[in-house]
Amino acid sequence: MKAKKSYGQHFLVDETISSDIAESLRMENGLKNVLEVGPGKGMLTKYLLEKDYNFRAVEADRDMVTYLKEHYPQMEDMIIQEDFLKIKLEEIFDNEPLALIGNYPYNISSQIIFKMIDYKDLIPEMVGMFQKEVGERIVAPPGSKTYGVISVLAQAYYEGELVIHVGPQSFDPPPKVQSVVIRLKRKERMEIDCDPKFFKSVVKQAFSQRRKMLRNTMKSFIKGDELLQDEFFRQRPEQLSVEDFVKLTNQIIERMD
Repeated sequence: MKAKKSYGQHFLVDETISSDIAESLRMENGLKNVLEVGPGKGMLTKYLLEKDYNFRAVEADRDMVTYLKEHYPQMEDMIIQEDFLKIKLEEIFDNEPLALIGNYPYNISSQIIFKMIDYKDLIPEMVGMFQKEVGERIVAPPGSKTYGVISVLAQAYYEGELVIHVGPQSFDPPPKVQSVVIRLKRKERMEIDCDPKFFKSVVKQAFSQRRKMLRNTMKSFIKGDELLQDEFFRQRPEQLSVEDFVKLTNQIIERMD
């Protein structure tokens, strides 16, 4: 069974790494439901099946689904043959919370995070393998070169940590990049103090020209120059914390009223 470029497949073949990823799930506060994204040949799956979880796996590749059912017969009713980005997560466990885990296809890994954010009410925890640059960007602190849109949006609702570094030799075929496993834990307070949809728009606009100061990038959002002359707007987007972006969003909304 060869990896398919169309699905961004790189099969994990390192037993130790696979076991460590499975052990990275904390499953706090009585969480029992686990959804694996892109199980492939089941290298991570088999360690998850050993746990006392209510487990499901979503796999878009029909050939992989056939492979999994042949090699893991107990998964017959656990596999959902769908594109993860298109499924309704609330239907998998009858609207109950779930942990998300996977050796994610690198070509959709950022989209998986954005979908997780959309379903933050259902997903208190996520553990996943990412291309190193993407994983580091998700958990990057303000002020770092990799801090960007996905950093702010993820960290508005989740606390992140990098848990494992993984080299190309742990995959078949080996990717041309380094990889990392990160863990995201949802914050106790799930809401931010501003309109979440407009917050997202403000963050994306601010980083649309990340090297420019806010007074230049936010002109289209703010009428008049008075507010833009504030010292706050002399900053570049990577200098702003989540709280700063919330403040910025509210300032713009006030000017719109």
